Amino acid sequence: MQKFINTKILPPIMKFVNTKAIVALKDGMVLSLPFIMVGSVFLLLASFPIPAVANWMNATGLTTFWNQAYNASFGIVAIFAVVGIAYTWAKNEKIDALPAGMTAFVGFLIIMNPTSAVMNGTKTVISAKQAPNLLTGYIDRTWLGGQGMIAAIIVGLLSGWIYSWFVKHKITIKLPEQVPPAVANSFIALIPSAVLTAGWLLVYIFFEKVAHTTMTQWIYQTIQTPLQGVTDSFGGILLLTLLVPFFWFFGVHGSTLVGGIAGPILSANALENAAIFKKYGYVDAAHGGHIVIQGLFDQFSTVTGAGMTIGLVFFMCFMAKSTQLKSIGKLALVPGLFNINEPVLFGLPIVMNPILAIPFFIVPPLSAGSTYLLIKAGILPYLNGVQVPWTTPPIISGFLIGGWKVAIWQAIILVISFFVYLPFAKSYDKMLYEKEQAQLAAESSK
Repeated sequence: MQKFINTKILPPIMKFVNTKAIVALKDGMVLSLPFIMVGSVFLLLASFPIPAVANWMNATGLTTFWNQAYNASFGIVAIFAVVGIAYTWAKNEKIDALPAGMTAFVGFLIIMNPTSAVMNGTKTVISAKQAPNLLTGYIDRTWLGGQGMIAAIIVGLLSGWIYSWFVKHKITIKLPEQVPPAVANSFIALIPSAVLTAGWLLVYIFFEKVAHTTMTQWIYQTIQTPLQGVTDSFGGILLLTLLVPFFWFFGVHGSTLVGGIAGPILSANALENAAIFKKYGYVDAAHGGHIVIQGLFDQFSTVTGAGMTIGLVFFMCFMAKSTQLKSIGKLALVPGLFNINEPVLFGLPIVMNPILAIPFFIVPPLSAGSTYLLIKAGILPYLNGVQVPWTTPPIISGFLIGGWKVAIWQAIILVISFFVYLPFAKSYDKMLYEKEQAQLAAESSK
């Protein structure tokens, strides 16, 4: 089985994961994380879970300021995505990357058209369909957040690829060597930027005249919404949470691999939940809330590390008899509380360890799947879309993404994970202990 996986399954998967497009997507999206984290703080402040504090901040006008910071960070995350993806593609091609990111940003703005109702000069609400010629002078934030995420990914990938192709094939304006580098680099970007800008404008005209919509809206309706629906299901979360430990078992960083591919969709779900939470102070199905979002994946499948191994670490620290498990448990306890469990994965090890593979595979889908069902049943609230730093300890992270009920459930599921790991850990500990005792007896008899 190991040989079959290593020779037939992993090579094509790793080849796909290491393609230019997937690397640019994965690394480019990472550039948006600081703004998502910072924006999440202001989202919590703008929709504070304690009514008395929230009312006081509304009365003093502080909520307006929190919303200003949220709208300029979390609320426009699609911009960071489109710039980051094109930038990363060009950077990986060893060319000046910033112009590629800026060109992708221009293209992303070109293919959009305002769709939100706004106030005109007479203070009355009008829509884009009522007066499209009056609504071309502003940028609609509707498509700068989660709803524009897939369009941002497509524009970022295509812009990064085309821009890099022009530069690598030297289809640029080359100035004499005496010209300062800053000036020369700006002229290098001129031709590819002009071609891409004109190309995205033609795309905009095509969708406007033929499809009577925009590329961004068309992508959202025909691609992004179905993808979000597929992931936002019981089967979707089970599949994602099974794949992470599956790849880790063979020594491949499953969290990065699965997260890099599914992350944009899960983030889009989270952004829509965050927008609902900001508007209403809560998230539910009636307002279009999603159950399977980045927070569910992070805090109920990889919390305390891939496989949710903190229960196993607790056993090793306080209940194991073998010296090997005790030593590794002491080293892994504190990192595990901050969601770092490489000492367990490779030191125990869990990688290629058939005894511990069963609970390692069981716990994440059990945790995330049961959480999905509890949210679906209305026992737990929908998660608010806040994305916390990945090193945030459990229970604290549960409170931040969903409130006290989610925090309590996160604590319960970690206790459950301990009992799932317990019989397998005891069996492995017994085997190691007997081996250690045999070695000691052999050394003492010499």
